[in-house]
Amino acid sequence: MADLTITAANVSPGAGATLDTGTAGATITAGQVLYKDTTDSNKLKLADQDAQATALVAGISLHGAASGQPLDYIKSGTLNLVGGVTIGRIYAVSSTAGGIGSATDVTTGKWVTTLGIGTATSALSVKVHVGGVARA
Repeated sequence: MADLTITAANVSPGAGATLDTGTAGATITAGQVLYKDTTDSNKLKLADQDAQATALVAGISLHGAASGQPLDYIKSGTLNLVGGVTIGRIYAVSSTAGGIGSATDVTTGKWVTTLGIGTATSALSVKVHVGGVARA
């Protein structure tokens, strides 16, 4: 399946979401999945499932930022995306940098990090779980 198509202007946290702030280490767009680069002062960069370090997801960006700018992101709770989400589907970090894909798309040798479950066609219940293992 293809990654979620996210329109940056439609990304917003739901009431009661747990948020955090960091510093962008790359150009980031709202709705992209992030990890903290421990080799670069914990700057937030685009996560993917291709390596253990980049699959250590911190959260999902809430707005755009250029490298060096402050960046807010959601760690848990409801993330409103306005369409495209499948209710009941488990979502995971994609092999596309910053992408959100179906957990069923994680292939052999890729690192498994689930992001949450679709709770409405326009909402993802975010609860990041870093598996710490590559799929066998």
